[in-house]
Amino acid sequence: MKNRIIPLLSWILVAWICKVFLTSLYYKFTGHPDTVYIFTTIGNWLQTYLGESLGSLFSRYGAYLIGSFELLTSLILLSPLVFWLLEKLSPGANLPRRATLQCIGGLMATVVMSGAVFFHLFSPLGVEVLHEGKGDGGSLFYAAVSILVSGIILFILNRQYRTNPE
Repeated sequence: MKNRIIPLLSWILVAWICKVFLTSLYYKFTGHPDTVYIFTTIGNWLQTYLGESLGSLFSRYGAYLIGSFELLTSLILLSPLVFWLLEKLSPGANLPRRATLQCIGGLMATVVMSGAVFFHLFSPLGVEVLHEGKGDGGSLFYAAVSILVSGIILFILNRQYRTNPE
């Protein structure tokens, strides 16, 4: 029973994490005004603690850096699908296991969303992002928390499953 529940739950968590990460790439890579506001707000705040240069770099390039990391995380989380197909084409090939890749991807999602939650809570960004007189109702913060928790669960489930799949 455990052999089916853990992979199923893992794929549900992967679907949620990748949905959020992949649908946000447009905003991070196109210079969308909301994204510019978010990373500029954080960058300006970071200037107080890390100096003008690092804060300015985060303002300009933070969205690209975070977006690239989220894309890489999504590719790692989804890669077991490709390896499953390769296994069907070449039985017995020594390919990475689903649990190992999703354990790593869960850890990566946890790391990046820990940063997002931190900045929402401790920088002027706030839980509810207010930009151009409109608030997001906290949706970005709650999405970050849900992915942080999903990443932790994914890591724990697959770390355990990877070492003891029975």
